[in-house]
This record gives sequence, structure tokens and C-alpha cells, in this order.
Amino acid sequence: MIQSENPQSLIAFLRKLRAVRQFRAEKLPQDAIDAILDVARWSGSASNRQHWEIVVIQQRSTLQALAACEGYAKHLAGAALGIILVMAGEPGLEEQETYDEGRLSERLMLAAEAYGIGSCIGWLRGQGVQEAKTLLGIPQERLVRTAISFGYPDEEARRARPKNVHARKPLSEIVHFERYA
Repeated sequence: MIQSENPQSLIAFLRKLRAVRQFRAEKLPQDAIDAILDVARWSGSASNRQHWEIVVIQQRSTLQALAACEGYAKHLAGAALGIILVMAGEPGLEEQETYDEGRLSERLMLAAEAYGIGSCIGWLRGQGVQEAKTLLGIPQERLVRTAISFGYPDEEARRARPKNVHARKPLSEIVHFERYA
């Protein structure tokens, strides 16, 4: 088992996941796409409901149209592949679906990282939700908000960016033992 052989290498892998917003133009191999999607199929969910469906987009014009929708998913425009999470939108299960949507997003991004594929999570909001539903033929009763872009990182663009001025907080500022205070 990986966790007993070298847990630190697995922890290092988890820690290195970063948002990638600029991508090279090359397509992603189908075996990597299939593996990422299979991880979605095996992702856990509340009561094992898997209350999601996934729309996979590779057509440049569709990715650009989605990037233009209101929200925070402009990075889709340059991605090799985009995934829109479509949640069931079942009344009374909004909290479960929201929780599982986050779990699914992170697992998709980690699966991509295993193949050296960068990713960035974004979301649609306001009128952008309706625009995306119309563009992709998603039924009105479904919940749409999460958009994830995938592609090989544009390393030159990443090097040209200024370093993040916001360092990670030390554990002492974010971890409380036994009680908050």
C-alpha cells in the first residue's frame, strides 16, 4: 500500500497541487482524460448517491463562450479541456451536494496532477449559470456552478508571474486543539 511504503511522497504530491490558469495549446491524451473521469466515477459522495453528472468540453469555441459567462472561470478560454459539474439539485439535499461537489472537484484536479496536467477550479454565478445551461443543454432543474479547466501548464507564463505575496499561514494560526479558543 502506498501509505505504508512512503507516506511523505504522497503528502508531497498533495501539497504540490496549485491552480494553473495558463495552458499550452497541446491536446490532452485520451488515456489521461479517461483516467480523470474514472476518478470522478469512484469519488465518494453522501450515501453514495453520486448526485453529479459531468460535461466535458474540448471545443475551443465552447470553452471561450463559457469563459465569457459571468463568474470566475475566465481560465477556461485557454484550457485544453473543461469540465462543468452538473449537480442533481435535489430539494433538501443542497448541503450534501455542495459538500460532494467540492470533494469531486479536488479529486478531479488531483487525478490531473498525477498526469502532469494542470487545473484550476472556477465557478459560474448570476446570469452566467443560465448562459452555461443554455450553451450546454443542461436541464433547468440541475445545479450548475463549478467549472474546472485542464491543460499542460504554460511554464513560461508561470515563471513570468510575480511570486505570490500571500505566504501560507503557519499552523499555529489555523489549527486549534480541543477548543477554538
